Amino acid sequence: MIDYALSDDIEVICELLDITAAEFASKIGVSKDTVTRWKNNSHEISASNLNEVYNFAFSHDVHLNKIKEQIYKEDCKSKKRVVLFHGAKNNIEGDVSVNKSRGTNDFGNGFYCGESLEQSAMFVSGFKDSSLYIYEFDKTGLSGTRFFVDRDWMLTIAYFRGRLSEFGDHPSIQKLIRKTEGKDYILAPIADNRMFEIIDSFIDGEITDVQCQHCLSATNLGSQYVLKTEKAVRQLYFKHHCFLCEKEKKYYLTSRQEEAKISNDKVKIARRQFRGQGEYIEDILK
Repeated sequence: MIDYALSDDIEVICELLDITAAEFASKIGVSKDTVTRWKNNSHEISASNLNEVYNFAFSHDVHLNKIKEQIYKEDCKSKKRVVLFHGAKNNIEGDVSVNKSRGTNDFGNGFYCGESLEQSAMFVSGFKDSSLYIYEFDKTGLSGTRFFVDRDWMLTIAYFRGRLSEFGDHPSIQKLIRKTEGKDYILAPIADNRMFEIIDSFIDGEITDVQCQHCLSATNLGSQYVLKTEKAVRQLYFKHHCFLCEKEKKYYLTSRQEEAKISNDKVKIARRQFRGQGEYIEDILK
């Protein structure tokens, strides 16, 4: 089922490029009547033509999804509300739930959303049928906890990802588990696979906590909200389903590769600059 705002998007494309619907149809290789049918009933459009519509826009510097991000964020003026983005490998079927994710994610089961459209899109742009969802999250009446790029966050991520299972009863780990228990949501830095490799080096005793912290800070992936309870999910309001065309996906993948190269260089420098500072994992959990 196609639930993108196709009709509105076509009108926006034509307005921003100052072209008529007939000119737009000609440029993407279909008739004006075909475009009219798409606008009246988006279910009639094929996957290839849907991609062509958004490819055309993106290649002409009409970045619809970034425009929508800015508009929704400008419209969200309450301090208790925040605009969030969820990148999905496939369309979300049914209601959002905290129980559909893997238990070995950063903070276990939960519904994960990022604060940045671009960062959320980067994680799913390598998948054929991926797309992006925009939500507004109302924190009113909810309990939350926050993590920063520090030792507590590193240990918590490692524990939930199964790397510190044997230390589950250690007082330091128990304290961190209690910090997340009973919370409706968690706000924390995003940990992608590259960041977890760095945390792995810390858990394996190759680098100290200070080295790890500075290496992770260098990756700069932004923050995420993890909705841990159904109460939190009920205060997550759907705003928009964004189509990710092939040209936009390629743009995000290229950006991610460029960022990764810079981050890797920063990590190497941080490892050397902070060598010997801080504590190793064996001393922290002895």
